Amino acid sequence: MKIYGFPLSPFVRKVVVAAREKGVDYELIPANPSEPSEEFLKVSPFSKIPALSDGDFCLADSTAIVTYLDAKYPAPALLPAEPRARGRAVWFEEVADTVLIPAGAPIVVNRFLRPKIFGTDGDEEAAKAGEEAIRKPLAYLENEVGDGWLDGDFSIGDLAVACCIKTLSYAGWTIDPAHYPKLAAWYDRVRERKAWQAAADEEDAIFESMKG
Repeated sequence: MKIYGFPLSPFVRKVVVAAREKGVDYELIPANPSEPSEEFLKVSPFSKIPALSDGDFCLADSTAIVTYLDAKYPAPALLPAEPRARGRAVWFEEVADTVLIPAGAPIVVNRFLRPKIFGTDGDEEAAKAGEEAIRKPLAYLENEVGDGWLDGDFSIGDLAVACCIKTLSYAGWTIDPAHYPKLAAWYDRVRERKAWQAAADEEDAIFESMKG
């Protein structure tokens, strides 16, 4: 199984951690959507990351890939069987993918990507606007999370939200436990998971190789 993309992307990280949660062997192949290789375009015709090839089966989009992995490798389940729990899990993923990520993107772009990757100046005012924009989804998540996971067992919703927060950390942003104590404790629980730690180690190794 091959996963195409770069783990800085929360969407790529979502698939990588999902594969590790299920104990699935994979090869992570760096892929740049802006400069796609022919191999990558055969797997992802619209140049979307992440993309997956599993034998002769190809798929792009993180939600589609995790859904496929969950069906092919049912344990541990990332999409709950109980109808309401499944709906909630997908809802939290949607909050991460379409609310939290777009709101926080200016933080990562202007405090990490532009100055540290592209060597250009970031727009600090845009980054501050991003910090303001993420307050609403973070407050919502703070009210939803309990002493365990967002809704029942660890699911695609927890995974998606945690992957957003991990990407934000590259820009020096962290959850303020004074404002979001339950969310901060929840994220600590995510980081204690073996699959998350293994994926984080792989991610660190990739960045170290880039520095070299």
